[in-house]
Amino acid sequence: MFTPHGPSLRELAVQALSSVERGYDLLAPKFDHTPFRTPDSVLEAVEGALSALGPFDRGLDLCCGTGAGMGVLRAVCRESVTGVDISAGMLAVGRQREPRPAEPGPPVAWVRGDALALPFRPVFDLVVSFGAFGHFLPREFPELFGQVHAVLRPGGRFAFPLPAPAPPSSPWYWALLGFDTVMRVRNAVWRPPFVMYYRAFRLGDVRRELERAGFDVELYTLPEFGRRRDGSPRCRMVVATRGDDPSEA
Repeated sequence: MFTPHGPSLRELAVQALSSVERGYDLLAPKFDHTPFRTPDSVLEAVEGALSALGPFDRGLDLCCGTGAGMGVLRAVCRESVTGVDISAGMLAVGRQREPRPAEPGPPVAWVRGDALALPFRPVFDLVVSFGAFGHFLPREFPELFGQVHAVLRPGGRFAFPLPAPAPPSSPWYWALLGFDTVMRVRNAVWRPPFVMYYRAFRLGDVRRELERAGFDVELYTLPEFGRRRDGSPRCRMVVATRGDDPSEA
């Protein structure tokens, strides 16, 4: 897709007509050659912003895919780094690229699991996620954020980048609108559904649901991406902090 090493249109069609899990299993070997992988510029900006807030002990990459965000965690965490994803194929690719034991940084673990039913206790100091939220319907946000809250220690942070929505004057606005429309039509006429809606994750809704889940929410501008014409940041990092709970201390 857009590169000689990416998936063909036929491969993308087969993946799009599968479930989310099966689709990503099929896409995994070529995923890093698609626009769906988080750009290095975003990963580097988040790493820099988190470095100013850390260091952290144990980190979790939620919906880690092939592990692009795991390097961010290895740079800011001291004890351990874990990636969790529902796709066994994506995890297999990630494991192939796992750092050698002699390389500096905390040990890495890969876990197959559902973000809506995380198989962890509250042991993490930092949870990150990159580009995965389009796979969850808005009605699932309370459950998703509740799961993240449950696996964080008191005072732990949940961080993720959130670009500003494209304005209607931008070609990206119409491209994303068209993509979402195609996916909604596909899910109306084909089963199993493939949830992938890029326009459903909006800052106001997200902040409200995070606060309902028990988080204190802060926004950090990622200056590397500049500002829009109205002066607002083109990209922010959302940091949701789990408050101290005396009963769990």
